[in-house]
Amino acid sequence: MPVLKINKSNFENEIMKSEKPVLLDFYADWCGPCRMMSPLVDEIAEENPQYLVGKINVSEEPELAQSFGVTSIPTLAVMKNGKVVGQSAGARPKAQILSMLEG
Repeated sequence: MPVLKINKSNFENEIMKSEKPVLLDFYADWCGPCRMMSPLVDEIAEENPQYLVGKINVSEEPELAQSFGVTSIPTLAVMKNGKVVGQSAGARPKAQILSMLEG
């Protein structure tokens, strides 16, 4: 499944109403570690249709980033049933990201 570009207008319908576990990647185009993480997040989306994967550009969506308490990027958040069940800042290996989703 492709990665969704998440913004204020589609957040409620795509993320909050998702029946699948959700992985959100908070990033910015100018962020080096974010650019390193991006292919991993894309792979996870393609290889795991049981998850919904979205990316949120913090430069374009500061209100969404603030609502998740994002203070550094990249930040990954895992949501289940509309609630955040896990969050981590900084680059992570793929296996760690998958274990966040499974946990």
